[in-house]
Amino acid sequence: MNDGVLAQNEALEQGQRLSQVERVVDAYIAPSKTFDDIKRDASWWMPFLLLAVISLVFSYVVLSKIGLPTLIEGIIHQSAALEDRMANATPEQAVAMRHGMEMQFKFMYVAPVFFIVIGLIVSGIFLGTANFVFGGRATYKQMLAVWFYGTLPLLVTSLLTIVTVFAGISGDSFNIKNTVGTNIGYYLMNSGTPQWIVTLLSSVDIMAIWAALLLTMGVGTVAGIKKGAAAMVVFGWWGIYVLFQTGIAAFTG
Repeated sequence: MNDGVLAQNEALEQGQRLSQVERVVDAYIAPSKTFDDIKRDASWWMPFLLLAVISLVFSYVVLSKIGLPTLIEGIIHQSAALEDRMANATPEQAVAMRHGMEMQFKFMYVAPVFFIVIGLIVSGIFLGTANFVFGGRATYKQMLAVWFYGTLPLLVTSLLTIVTVFAGISGDSFNIKNTVGTNIGYYLMNSGTPQWIVTLLSSVDIMAIWAALLLTMGVGTVAGIKKGAAAMVVFGWWGIYVLFQTGIAAFTG
């Protein structure tokens, strides 16, 4: 009888297992299923692969359709401090500064590497906070999987950007730091509003909030902590990041 019960439980568990594709789909429509499945299998290669592919397509479309000269002009005009530096620079200095910005844009093609590095760092921060501060019991690999599945909504921003660029958005109105109107700051970029306020309000982004809510659910699930504690982990560190970015914007203008 015990063998029969064990076999039945094993069959039930097999039926509840999700494929990698199902986990990605459920991250959007039924995230609790995805995060529950991460406790069984903490693999994260599928969402990372999607992020990598979409980021490469994003980079190609932006660089080829908008163009480096327009992108660089946009970066210069979005920063009063940088505009002043360019205006007061010698011709040789201005050329060197533009060349440096060109190289930064070309590094867009190595975005997947940055995704890995960021994922490793943030997952470690979340793991340490959830486990040592709130008594969680997640593993590092589980938290890394939560990060990559939880940030899948950010793919929507990249896809919307690709669509708008192909639709013929003006290069003069394109901002590489804020590409689509999913946040309040997007609509204030050229209104004369102080840059630090634009940066702060840009964080009130639908996709970013969606991702933060998914991460909260994921951290709570794999660490076995309450929703309030998981929210403190995710939104607490996000708040620190937003304040840091806002401070930089206030300092640099």
